[in-house]
Amino acid sequence: MLQSVDTGERSLEAYRGVAPDPILDRLRDLADGLRGLRVLHLNATPYGGGVSELLRSAIPILSDLGLVAEWKVISGDESFFSVTKAIHNGLQGAERSLSEAERATYAATSERNAALLEEVYDVIVVHDPQPAAIPSLHGKGESRWIWRCHIDTASPNPEVWAFLRSYLEGYDGAIFTLRDFLPPDLPIARVEIVPPAIDPLSPKNIDLGEQTARQVLDWIGVDLDRPLVTQVSRFDPWKDPLGVIAAYRLAREEVTGLQLALAGSMALDDPEGWDIYGEIQEASAADPLIHVFTNLTGVGNVEVNAFQRLSEVVVQKSIREGFGLVVSEALWKETPVVAGRAGGIPLQLADGVGGALVDSVEECARAMVALLRDPGRAAELGRSGRERVREHFLLPRLLLDELTLMSDLVAGVPRPAPSSERDPVCGMTLVEPESAPSAGFRGLAYRFCSDHCRARFELAPERYVGRGGPAPSTEGAP
Repeated sequence: MLQSVDTGERSLEAYRGVAPDPILDRLRDLADGLRGLRVLHLNATPYGGGVSELLRSAIPILSDLGLVAEWKVISGDESFFSVTKAIHNGLQGAERSLSEAERATYAATSERNAALLEEVYDVIVVHDPQPAAIPSLHGKGESRWIWRCHIDTASPNPEVWAFLRSYLEGYDGAIFTLRDFLPPDLPIARVEIVPPAIDPLSPKNIDLGEQTARQVLDWIGVDLDRPLVTQVSRFDPWKDPLGVIAAYRLAREEVTGLQLALAGSMALDDPEGWDIYGEIQEASAADPLIHVFTNLTGVGNVEVNAFQRLSEVVVQKSIREGFGLVVSEALWKETPVVAGRAGGIPLQLADGVGGALVDSVEECARAMVALLRDPGRAAELGRSGRERVREHFLLPRLLLDELTLMSDLVAGVPRPAPSSERDPVCGMTLVEPESAPSAGFRGLAYRFCSDHCRARFELAPERYVGRGGPAPSTEGAP
């Protein structure tokens, strides 16, 4: 039997006054028709990454809504997770291919895990490449299977993609973070675009008083009398922690006494993280104003919460990114962000709210210095960023979008029902569609979460029309 992950209890009504009421109401109405639905979420680790954080928050809400929701994790040894990390990197475009021995390791471990899946579910959501082979080896049965890909797979390594693609042909649906991430020749007919979200009531994001936050950081040795910039992420080359150190050193030439905190999460399914951690330690060893922390040295959700609240600037200098939810986490705390122009980060910082997008070490340093020297502008960006997160990147919106797909698959609906309540570019449900930015195409009106998405639509509307995205309305069409 696969290992189950215990979660707490949570009521959807706890989000009243936090998340937008229209989203909460639509979510409850949809869930009323799904009561008793047996749903399994399956991934590779119970801790140490964005997927596990989302599931820890989502499972209790699904249960509160009347679904029978469970979370299980597969098992594997270091060799298996080394292979899945190589697959992960290959899906993001790394040149490294897979040896025959690595392919055999993936297949053998997947087969053992498939044999351990004993219970019956109506819907099974499989997260990322680690458990992706399970349905082809276990058999689909009567379940509806969804592959939830959190990775940027727009330009995958052809050999790695061909290997993984062979295991995806039996899925009933797929969810991607951004439309740009869709890989070539995806063998799954029903695809939804659903950006992820943060849980505002989790320990990482819940309100934390300034005095308490200061005590937390003082306890671990951070001097809050000095200006502080922080990056929170896995220790992963795609997050470019060495580039963050380089940018920080340039910024410190302009801002006396500036200190940097790198808070990284070590995950069970990411053995490469230890190598990057060693490189960071070596690069920062001679600098007492660089602080390196991990979840294995006592820095957990509460400490991250404090870092994101008390830093003058949060950095997320990603080179490639699935989404980068730490951006929304920081913005929720009204802290401005300097971030790489990668993955879902531009969507979170759309229309100039929340912070600055950068493409190099030098740009990152300049943006940090500008915000450190102009606290009024930094505060304004933080406030606007929090409002964007409230409207678009909180957990109830994510659950509404995912349950919509589950409902359609269970009912046998091959395509989404017509709706003008979702942005055709980013896929998100809109809080107030009638007041959202709009654009016309072929006599119909489409609505968007931001001018950023509207501009992308206007550049190539054919890309977003007729591909299973939300249907437009005729109201307001030019």
